[in-house]
Amino acid sequence: MTPERRQRLLVLATASIAGLYMANLILIEPLYTWGTRRAQQIEKLRKQVRSGEQLIGRADRVQEVWNRIRTHSLPSNPSQAEQQLLNTLDQWARESGSEILDRVPQWRGDEADHQTLTCRLEVNGSLSSLTRFLQRLESGALDLKVDAMQLTTRDPAAQQMTLGLQLNALVLTSNTP
Repeated sequence: MTPERRQRLLVLATASIAGLYMANLILIEPLYTWGTRRAQQIEKLRKQVRSGEQLIGRADRVQEVWNRIRTHSLPSNPSQAEQQLLNTLDQWARESGSEILDRVPQWRGDEADHQTLTCRLEVNGSLSSLTRFLQRLESGALDLKVDAMQLTTRDPAAQQMTLGLQLNALVLTSNTP
């Protein structure tokens, strides 16, 4: 092989490698990245579609739960809501044979569509009367969430106990369907 021919061959090989490198840089790498991103986006959209299909499948149950929340929440008027909660707690205490020692309602939340009425409550009674009170709280007409509960006794025989509760009640302030 002559030096001129070898030189042409080396120039051709170098130009080919440089061309392949540029093609990789300009075409192959961006197309691969685009394809990867597209595949990720397609997978994300498929998950969203599956989630939407599941939600559509549960639409009746979701609507049923939402209707229950709306009908079992407190009135949107703050004074009426507070009065209804306190009257209901008093009624449950009377029905269970226990006595409310202390109750402190407090409003929380600045959301446009709902607020939370928190109530710190101390109820005194026997273990059975406090159990009946908790059963009424659990199965009553209001949807209440118990955030904290503490049971204490002051006598050695544990005949009289005090139940400390922190309750939350939902108050819907808008008529969102």
